[in-house]
Amino acid sequence: MSVPAARPASASVSPSGSAAEPPALERRRRRDFRLFMSSHICNELGNSITYVALPLMAVLTLHASAMEVGLLAAAEQAAFLLLGLPAGAWVDRMRRRGVMIAADLARTVLLAGLPLAYALDLHSMPLLYAVALLLGCARLFGDVADQSYLPTLVGESTLISGNSKLETVRSAAEFSGPGVAGLLVQLFGPVGTLAGQAVTSLASAVLLGRIGVREERPAPAGRRHLLRDIREGLAFVLGHRVLRLIALSTASVNLFLSGIFAVEVLFLTRTVGLAPAAVGWVLTTATVGSLLAALVTERLTRAVGAARLTWLSLLVTMPFGLLLPSAGNDWRIALFVLGSLVQSAGVTVYNICQVAYRQTVCPPHLLGRMTATMRFLVWGVLPISGVLAGVLGELFGVRTALWIFAAALSAAPLVLVCSPLRRMREFEERPPVPASAQ
Repeated sequence: MSVPAARPASASVSPSGSAAEPPALERRRRRDFRLFMSSHICNELGNSITYVALPLMAVLTLHASAMEVGLLAAAEQAAFLLLGLPAGAWVDRMRRRGVMIAADLARTVLLAGLPLAYALDLHSMPLLYAVALLLGCARLFGDVADQSYLPTLVGESTLISGNSKLETVRSAAEFSGPGVAGLLVQLFGPVGTLAGQAVTSLASAVLLGRIGVREERPAPAGRRHLLRDIREGLAFVLGHRVLRLIALSTASVNLFLSGIFAVEVLFLTRTVGLAPAAVGWVLTTATVGSLLAALVTERLTRAVGAARLTWLSLLVTMPFGLLLPSAGNDWRIALFVLGSLVQSAGVTVYNICQVAYRQTVCPPHLLGRMTATMRFLVWGVLPISGVLAGVLGELFGVRTALWIFAAALSAAPLVLVCSPLRRMREFEERPPVPASAQ
């Protein structure tokens, strides 16, 4: 089945996709989706600010080295490697909205605890590593539940539209988050800035709690075994030829792109010489590409085809990363902005297409495990990326590390270009679920 065409923008997003629903039910579904999007605004804005403020706290208050900044980035992503597979099996046994609320409350506690530790003079790099690791665990469970919950909320017929709207929210938050983070760090310091993000996480939990749609309680686990559930998710993903290729391609892109993310704050502050506020605004302008891409992806899928757009989006945009290491503290900072902007646009288009496809072809009872399996495969490389970035930065310098990651990232899309996707315009019909996954 090809990725479904989205509704016109004036149509509502509803689970059934039917245009003949009672007005009261349609209004309620619109309200629920608005609450869901508002929760995303809080979370994505908070994540964008934390993404800048946490390494700035390490650099400015603890004078972290390149290796320590790399290890901090690795700690943030380690949960996807350590708990990625069982998280899906656990989420499939629970109501997904409840998991998202619990993840938000965990983030609230963690972020609120940092100012207390600082006030008691207990802050240290080991403490930041621990907080980053636990924040990553909360994000893992929240994201798995989030992507598994969306089809329940909007229905399969509007997944491209629903994912595009959420990507627009995410991109807008990424656009404003780093700039706001830089300004807040300049005014209140990184500790005060991180404390403020506890409020956004709490607000997200409140918004999710107001959604009216009630999920059915999953069937009791009974004699189900965790390892068997994990194997079912792995069998489905690895036994599906397109999902297998998407996992390999995404893992390659994540490995190199996250290496850039791990050292870009250090590069812009110490190598280029920008102030924290300027760093925030540079990273902010770089996300304009994501926002624009999220707004036009529906039209692009209709014009180009979802399968074709999946590999073209990366092939055309990833080489722009070669502009990043050429940045300097003059007009050359525009090279960094342009390179990041175009890369962000390509990744956003790619994500919308491949996530909607995954949600469409996966049986509902496997959504959590499929999502967690994909996260394990494609995000499990991120801790490796953070450590690798730290090692390369220490051995060769941060600028050279950026050159290495940018060059490797330019070649990553060849995984899909050399695959059957190159001969497809749309994705194929949904294959039967493998016997091992039933």
